[in-house]
Amino acid sequence: MKIDVMEVCLLAGKIMLQSGAETYRVEDTMMRMASSFGAKESHSYVTPTGIMFSLECEQPTKTKLIRITDRTTDLHKITLVNSVSREISNKELTLEEAYESLQQIESSTPSYPIIVQVLAAAIASGCFLIMFQGTWNDFFPAVVTGGIGLISFIYAQRLVPIRFFSEFVASLIIGILSWIFIYIGWGEQLDKIIIGSVMPLVPGLVLTNAVRDLMAGHLVSGLSKGAEALLTAFAIGSGIAVVLTFI
Repeated sequence: MKIDVMEVCLLAGKIMLQSGAETYRVEDTMMRMASSFGAKESHSYVTPTGIMFSLECEQPTKTKLIRITDRTTDLHKITLVNSVSREISNKELTLEEAYESLQQIESSTPSYPIIVQVLAAAIASGCFLIMFQGTWNDFFPAVVTGGIGLISFIYAQRLVPIRFFSEFVASLIIGILSWIFIYIGWGEQLDKIIIGSVMPLVPGLVLTNAVRDLMAGHLVSGLSKGAEALLTAFAIGSGIAVVLTFI
């Protein structure tokens, strides 16, 4: 199969956007790669849900659109794509080699297995509790609740691939577990346990990217990501509110 420049650029942009990269970074990477492969001029328009890319080579201008339906956070894949882009700019990779490298990056599994992600979320929950001036007596409940909360989010996402539903379910379970720890006397401050446990679910990267896109002039992408972060915060708050309403 003959590989063209547009396929390589679109694959790179798709991987970066699905992994949580900012839209202006995706656009810049795609255009730099096209220029390195000899394209006279290229234009890209990226939103959180799609990529439009046009390329001017010897033949008439071509334009393609790809749809992005699944987005997550994987900074390692973004780094790998950036490395491929730099190698292309330095003329170290051919078109076929670049496409093969990007395919390997796309098909690679997450850098960290689920157990490591859960342990990291659990420890982070306990640390956030201490940072928010919680007591050490609540450290263990926050660790357990935060870890189980992330497990709930992961498996709810697999059952129903709607992120906001998964976040609602996870926060609901976090609220219930936090109350159980208080009820059996293993915890002291319900609010601190809940705050520490939900922090791994907070869309920090999405909110940061929204601000960076707005500052870079990408108003559509910035507002879209801001709305996504707001809906995520609403889902988390709703799950906790349901628990607090009935206890």
